Amino acid sequence: MASVEPLRALHYDPAVAGPLQQLAAPPYDVIDPAQRAELAARSPHNVVSVDLPEDPAGGDRYAHAAALLERWRAEGAVVLDDEPALWAIVQDYTGPDGRRLTRNGFFARVRVEDYGPGTIRPHERTHPGPKEDRLRLTRATQANLSPIFSLYSDPDLAAWRALEPATRTTEPFGTFDEADGTRNRLWRIADPQAIASVQSAIAGAELLIADGHHRYETARVYADEIGGEGAHRYVLMCLVALQDEGLTVFPTHRLVTDLKGDEEKIEALTKTLKDCFEVELIEPDDLVPPGAGNGTIELGYMDGHLKRAFRLTLKDQSIADEALADMPEPYRRLDTAVLEALVLTGPLGLNEDDISHLRGLGYARSFEEARELVDSGAFDAGFYLRGIPVEQIQEIAAAGVNMPPKSTYFFPKVPTGLLFNPLVERADHE
Repeated sequence: MASVEPLRALHYDPAVAGPLQQLAAPPYDVIDPAQRAELAARSPHNVVSVDLPEDPAGGDRYAHAAALLERWRAEGAVVLDDEPALWAIVQDYTGPDGRRLTRNGFFARVRVEDYGPGTIRPHERTHPGPKEDRLRLTRATQANLSPIFSLYSDPDLAAWRALEPATRTTEPFGTFDEADGTRNRLWRIADPQAIASVQSAIAGAELLIADGHHRYETARVYADEIGGEGAHRYVLMCLVALQDEGLTVFPTHRLVTDLKGDEEKIEALTKTLKDCFEVELIEPDDLVPPGAGNGTIELGYMDGHLKRAFRLTLKDQSIADEALADMPEPYRRLDTAVLEALVLTGPLGLNEDDISHLRGLGYARSFEEARELVDSGAFDAGFYLRGIPVEQIQEIAAAGVNMPPKSTYFFPKVPTGLLFNPLVERADHE
């Protein structure tokens, strides 16, 4: 079973560093250069300076991040907690579908284990580039700077019920409002009884990584590099119950290039779509299929040349079963897997390396962006997807296989900079 513990966190001291609003940031992998500059300008202590480091002097950026974090600790801007605690987070947000929701979770440290039944499972394939970047940063800073987002089953929501009273009766440690309107509120909870209740509720639970696969795999490599026992055997996680009413999963749409002028490829794509799918002309506003997945395979398709929109419905499940014969049954009912097997690696000729390095392929998380990128000619065609039910994600993970990259879009993201998890045990600066 996964080992979930309170952590003796490193965190900002608002009296020295200022409010979290000036210090926290989105995860590093969604920050573009302009946003990074805006975040860094908010405060000399903004987390982006260590989590997405740049050395103004042109030196090693990882060493620069480590030196900067050390300086913040020396200044007292970042301090080490006196005792272990759990940290509750409440995220009020408006989803891409326009619904106003609240998602509840908590931060803890989790023992790093190999993937497997009963402990920790991934759900998507990963790429080597981000893992090397995060490993070098971890080696330099000796800390988890950005949390992994994981899910656990708790039908009675007993873990959250143990933490919720503190969120209703005390002021939050800090708040962070994001550009998309998401409000993050954070509470530190050190009450032994509450902690014991959470650990009892989550005992025996299997954790499913929702976001942060690269960071988790980095943590495994780092723990084995150091060897032995110690703080390096744990990783910072934000845990949310699968049954939480605010847990939602949205799609990531697929966009393709290299079709213009390639008549052979266009002909092969057209044949595949006609052979495998019922093709229905629809209005562009209806490109995203209604409802959730896990049933009939349905996709939206927009041709950038003809500017026409189509609904693609798989003619028969046996087509997917044959194309994915070596994969378990839940995987063969996954929209992104069927699209990858029948189209992306079929007539479009993409291989695993192409997909990993975005050669001929792009992604968009909002329908509006995905449609605009095709309408503008930035991409030649788009495949528009619906969200995947959490239950299907569980089924596929339990079957021991990983989804194609970017199959899920858990929204909102968990911010960086609310807490850090030190990977060496030492006294903080006096």
